[in-house]
Amino acid sequence: MNAPALAASAVRLEPHATLSGVAVLTLSNPGKLNAVNVAMWRELRQIFEGLDAREPDLRCVIVRGEGGTFVSGGDIEEFPAFRFAPETVRDFHENIVAPALDAMYRCDIPLVAQIERACVGGGLEIACQCDIRIAGRSSRFGAPIARLGFPMAIDELAGVARVAGLATAAEILLEARLLEAEVALQRGLVQRVMPDEEVAPEAEATARRIAAGAPRAARLNKQALRLVAPQFCFSEAQRQQLAAYASGPDHREGIAAFIEKRPPKFTGA
Repeated sequence: MNAPALAASAVRLEPHATLSGVAVLTLSNPGKLNAVNVAMWRELRQIFEGLDAREPDLRCVIVRGEGGTFVSGGDIEEFPAFRFAPETVRDFHENIVAPALDAMYRCDIPLVAQIERACVGGGLEIACQCDIRIAGRSSRFGAPIARLGFPMAIDELAGVARVAGLATAAEILLEARLLEAEVALQRGLVQRVMPDEEVAPEAEATARRIAAGAPRAARLNKQALRLVAPQFCFSEAQRQQLAAYASGPDHREGIAAFIEKRPPKFTGA
C-alpha cells in the first residue's frame, strides 16, 4: 500500500477568524516540521512586499507555523541542487532568502511571532524580523549549521545580530547550540515565555492590543525603529570571500551526512 502523499508546502496569509484588523501568516511544510524551502521563501517575499500599501486596514499579523511547530530550519533535501558553487549559493541567499527577510523587516505592519517548539535556522531568521516574539517553554532557538559545514549568510546574520546581539549570535553559530526558551528570554531573543498551551492565546491577546491602538502611530513607530536600528552594508569583495566555502569538501560532507543520517567527518578543508 502506498503511503499517502504529503500536502504541498505553502505560506498562507488569512484574516483572523475573530480579531478585526488582524491576519495570520502560516508557514507550512507537512512532514518536515515546516522547514522553509525555496518556494516558501519566494511566497514570503511576495506576501510582505507592499503588504502595508495593499492592506491599509491591516493592523497586525501573527506569524506562526502549522501544527504547533514554528520552523525547524531550511529544507536541507533541496540543498544539493544549489549549495556547492559560490555563484548559486550567493543567488540563493542574496536573491531568495535575504529579500524575503528584508520584506518582512521593512513591512510597516506590526508582526507578532507565535513561536512553538523549533525556531531554528531559517525559523530563527524569520522570527528575528518580527517585532514581538512570544515563545513556549519547550521552544528551542539556534542555527546549528556548523554541523552542516557552512556559515550563516551575512545578510541573515545581520538580522539575527540586530535582535540577539553579536555575543549570542557567536554562541549560537560557533557552538551549534540550541538555546532553551528561558535563555532566549534572558538574551532578548524573545520578549515573553509562556506555558506551551498559552502561546497562541497570548499571541492573539498581543495582536488585539496592537489592533486597538492607532494604526498610523504603529506604522510610524516601525519606521522610527528601523531608523535607530544598526545599519549593515557589505561590499562585493566581502560577499565573494564569505561565499567561497560553497565548493569545499566540508560543505559537501555536512549536507551529505545530514541527508544520509550519519555523523559528518570534517577535514577542515
